[in-house]
Amino acid sequence: MFGVYVRVSTTGQNIDGQKQEIERWLRGNGIENARWYIDKATGTKLTRPAFERLQKDVFNGEIKTVVCWKLDRLSRSLRDGINVLADWCDKGLRVVATSQQIDFNGSLGKMLAAVLLGIAEMEQEVRKERQAAGIAAAKSRGVYFGRQAGTTKAKPNRAKQLRERGLTVTEIAQSLDVSERTVFRYLDAA
Repeated sequence: MFGVYVRVSTTGQNIDGQKQEIERWLRGNGIENARWYIDKATGTKLTRPAFERLQKDVFNGEIKTVVCWKLDRLSRSLRDGINVLADWCDKGLRVVATSQQIDFNGSLGKMLAAVLLGIAEMEQEVRKERQAAGIAAAKSRGVYFGRQAGTTKAKPNRAKQLRERGLTVTEIAQSLDVSERTVFRYLDAA
C-alpha cells in the first residue's frame, strides 16, 4: 500500500499544489489506490496527527511506500528527518519525493536524504535569522511594537468549549491555529 503524506506549516498555505503533483506521479506510475495523510498548520514539530497515523501504519506494516511532494514535508529538522528515514529504511520502506524526482531507497538514498534534510534545516534557520533581523530593524526605527498587550490570535472561550467537547490540547491548538502553550494559557484564563 502507498501512503501519501502532505503537509503545510501555516493556515495561509494551500495543499493543492502538493496534491496535484503527487496525483500526477501516482497516475504516471499506474498507482490507483493510495492512503492520504494530510497535516495543516503544523509548523516544524513531528507531533502531527496525520504524520502520527502514518507512522503507526508504517509500524503495523500497512504502508510499504511513502510518497511526499518534497522531503522537507516530512521534517525540517535534520535529526528528526534522518531518524524517521533511517527507521523507515530499516523496515525496507521505499520513500519517494515527487518534486525532487528522488527515490530514497538504499544507501545512496540515505545519503541524499541527509543532504536534503540538512539544507531544509539550514533554510529554516536562515528564515528565522532574517525574521529576527527584520524585527530588530523595525524596532530601531520605532515601527514595530509586537502584539498589543491583551490581544489574542483566537478566542480563549473557544478553547474552553473545545476542551469541554473532549478535544486534546494538541487538537485545540490546531483548530485555533495557536501553540499548545497558548491553549494552556487560554484554558487557565477561562
